Amino acid sequence: MRMVINSDFEKCSNWAADYVAYKIKAAKPTKEKPFVMALPAGSSPLGMFKRLIDIFKRGKISFQNVVFFNMCEYVGLSKNDKHSFNYFLWDKFFNHIDIKKKNIHLMDGETKDFAKECNDYEKLIRSYGGIDLLIAGVGEDGHIAFNEPGSSLASRTRLKALTRDTIRTNAKYFDNNEDNVPKLAITIGIATIMDAREVMVIAAGDKKAEALQGAVEGSVNHMCPLSILQMHPHAIIACDEEATSKLKASTVRYFNDNEESKYGR
Repeated sequence: MRMVINSDFEKCSNWAADYVAYKIKAAKPTKEKPFVMALPAGSSPLGMFKRLIDIFKRGKISFQNVVFFNMCEYVGLSKNDKHSFNYFLWDKFFNHIDIKKKNIHLMDGETKDFAKECNDYEKLIRSYGGIDLLIAGVGEDGHIAFNEPGSSLASRTRLKALTRDTIRTNAKYFDNNEDNVPKLAITIGIATIMDAREVMVIAAGDKKAEALQGAVEGSVNHMCPLSILQMHPHAIIACDEEATSKLKASTVRYFNDNEESKYGR
C-alpha cells in the first residue's frame, strides 16, 4: 500500500488529479483500447474533478478515449434527480470535459430488475477487460462505495441496505432530513474493487481518521472494508494530514519517508 500525505484537502485533490492525468497519458488510450476508470460521487472527489477540468481546459489531456463507470447509485432516484450520483457526476465533471457519452456507464437506480442490473454491470466491466484505475472515497466507518461494515470481502455489484450512520451522514445532501435519504443503493462489491488493476482512495479531514487508522494499522477486517486495500498489489491512499491524526507517528513517518526516497518531493 502507498499512502501519499498532503497538508490539506486542496493539495490532496491536486495530487490525485495530477496522478489521474499522468495515468491516462501514460496509457495512451485509443478507441480500440480505452483507459477504463471507476469514479465516486460525494465530497471526496470534488477537488480532483475541479483540477482535472482545469487540466483539460488547458489542453493538457483528453478524455475521448476514457471509459467511466460509477461506484454506486441510490435506489428510486432518476438520473435527472439532483440527489442522484448520475446527476452529480454529469454536473460536476462529465459536462465539463470532452468525454463521449457512449463511454459513460452509470447504474440505473430506477431499474425494475436489480439482479439483472447488477449482473449486467459486472459483465460490462469485464467486457472492457476490467477497470484500470478505480477511485473511491471512504466513509467515516471505513465503507468504500456502499460496502459498509459487515460487507462480504468477496461481494460483487449488488443491492445494499444503507446503515443508519450512512443515512445520517448523507442527510446533508437531502436538506438535512434523514427521511429523504434513500434506504437502499446499488453498489459495486469489494471483490469488484479488488479486481481493478489500481485503486486510489481519497481520504481528507479528521472525520476519516478512525477509518484510516483501521485500514492502515489494523488487520484486514470486514468491519473496516477499507482495510481490504492491504491485499491489493497497487493501492494508493491520497490523504491530508488531518486524516492521519490517529495514526502512530512512526506510521506517518514511514509513509512520508517512503514517498521521499522513491519519488521525491
